[in-house]
Amino acid sequence: MEQYKEEFIEFMLESKVLKFGDFTLKSGRKSPFFMNAGAYVTGAQLKRLGEYYAKAIHDNCGDDFDVLFGPAYKGIPLSVATCIAYSELYGKEIRYCSNRKEIKDHGDVGILLGSKMQDGDRVVIIEDVTTSGKSIEETFPIIKAQGNVEIKGLMVSLNRMEKGIDTDKSALDDIKDKYGIEARAIVSMADVVEKLYNKPYNGEVIIDDTLKASIDAYYEQYGAKS
Repeated sequence: MEQYKEEFIEFMLESKVLKFGDFTLKSGRKSPFFMNAGAYVTGAQLKRLGEYYAKAIHDNCGDDFDVLFGPAYKGIPLSVATCIAYSELYGKEIRYCSNRKEIKDHGDVGILLGSKMQDGDRVVIIEDVTTSGKSIEETFPIIKAQGNVEIKGLMVSLNRMEKGIDTDKSALDDIKDKYGIEARAIVSMADVVEKLYNKPYNGEVIIDDTLKASIDAYYEQYGAKS
């Protein structure tokens, strides 16, 4: 596993973004783990978060894109932080763009914030986590309506590796099949388990045999079929 992935897993734990226990998800599923990207709230956290996204995007997309699109609302700070990090790490100016939930009819009119998209633009979409693909269902037509633009891919922070409500595929695989978009994550839950299972972190074993059994049982029921 790449070093930045191991560091990112530790970062999620330090920021209390990734938690283990008993959680009821929006889907109604009972999960032994939960991720809340809304817990990244400080300047230092957002700076590091942008750097991890930038490294993952650079690994997967190179510099072959022009615009980073962050769907409202959580995608807005993600796109801004990552554009800053991309400039600092790789010396390339990427433009940020986001959508508004409501179309503005005065001043800076329209549905977009940040850079307007132009014919020929290559776009990478950035999100926190995707479990159902519903956000892409809303985002895809907004981007395509801006002109002759190419969507190069989607980057999320964590691949939960679970099937959708109406499919046995993971959300990321389903997005690829439906929209032809390469959908990737900084890390997957398999990476998290590999990093933490029966290995001490800050003097504590976070994923012990009991928790590992709960995670395995969850994936037995809800794991995506590849």
